[in-house]
Amino acid sequence: MKRKYNVLIVDDEFLARKLLSEYVSKVDYLQLIDTCSDATKAMEVLHKEQIDILLLDIQMPDISGMEMLKLIDKKPSVILTTAYSEYAVDAFSLGVIDYLLKPFDYARFLQAINKAVNINTSTTVANTDMSNDYLMVKADYKLYKVNYDDLLFIEGQHEYVTFHTKAKRITALYSLKNLEDTLPKDRFVRVHKSFIVSIKNIEDIDKTNVSVAGSKIPVGASYRDALIERLS
Repeated sequence: MKRKYNVLIVDDEFLARKLLSEYVSKVDYLQLIDTCSDATKAMEVLHKEQIDILLLDIQMPDISGMEMLKLIDKKPSVILTTAYSEYAVDAFSLGVIDYLLKPFDYARFLQAINKAVNINTSTTVANTDMSNDYLMVKADYKLYKVNYDDLLFIEGQHEYVTFHTKAKRITALYSLKNLEDTLPKDRFVRVHKSFIVSIKNIEDIDKTNVSVAGSKIPVGASYRDALIERLS
């Protein structure tokens, strides 16, 4: 039996909540936990329940969907559902999985859901035994064995990441946050919202960048102190 993924719908329009609820009910591996008409109620549900997929409208009273995203510490996989296209760039910078422009049909909804499910199932790397010295990466219908010693850095690109190794680059559907939680802390460190680097391959660090195997990687202000502490 497939695992069921818990879904929360947040939209101030009743008909939109109704349609999304119907779409969710058609997918046997989804379980609708609740529907909310505003962000305040949704935040309460997120604190009480384990939500895997958040279907979130942008234009809502009091707190918008974009503002709500900034308030969530531990985000589920977020799919934005909106009639406005102009928020797409900002939305992806906040790590959303997909951006559904209303009106969208069931096929487009299912495409977004499957993307979220793939991230939920694949972001837990194949081996979680920390005694191993490698991870398995699912990409291009293959499983790649990536040795920690060969992994230079990981670059986040919206819902995808690219593993930069000594020999190749592998782009796959993964969450940078989940990789940060999974990779051994003594070997890898987050230096930016879009980058995780191999500690042993760091060559130097200046005010704004860290050098890894000849590549200049930006260091985010909120990550710099922790990075310096790790290197000390």
